Amino acid sequence: MAMWDKIKDQAKTFQQSQGTRGTGGPGQGPQGHQGHQGSGRPGSSSGGSKAQLIGMFKTQLASVKTELKSGAYRDASMAMCALVAAADGQVEPAERQRVEELIVSNEVLQNFPADQLRQRFNQHVDKLVANFELGKSEALQVIAKAAKKPAEARAVIQTGMVIAGADGVFEPSEQYAIREACTALGVSPSEFGV
Repeated sequence: MAMWDKIKDQAKTFQQSQGTRGTGGPGQGPQGHQGHQGSGRPGSSSGGSKAQLIGMFKTQLASVKTELKSGAYRDASMAMCALVAAADGQVEPAERQRVEELIVSNEVLQNFPADQLRQRFNQHVDKLVANFELGKSEALQVIAKAAKKPAEARAVIQTGMVIAGADGVFEPSEQYAIREACTALGVSPSEFGV
């Protein structure tokens, strides 16, 4: 779970630089969570810090919402969400529906019609389920198209992390999918703690 500690430090730095409210007060240093690195159980108190992190990514995304209206961002973020959903090579119908709901209720993605988002997400998931390697390379090609604009590239990764972390667990396969997307976008994975 070391990735969370890395991101927490970044979260603190980000929050300090933004002067964001709700940093959790002075007593909330990373040392408070070190003890839970190994456990990673959803019920452990590290769950709270994950929720804070996902909240931070949502805040970052919301702050650039007005810039995230291009087709490249829409298509790349749907490919990213599909990669995360199918990261372990399979997608249960319930999982697909859950991710779909997260997508259409996401504040930033509400820049786009829900049916466009659903259609693109499901197209990618169908391809990944039918032939994982082929589906993955197609998804990464679509993701790479967002690389022209750094703000959009980062937003694609953040969107993927918000969707992946919504259940409070970052699977190794999900982290790997996000790393691959970072490579496709020319963004450093360490920036996101993966």
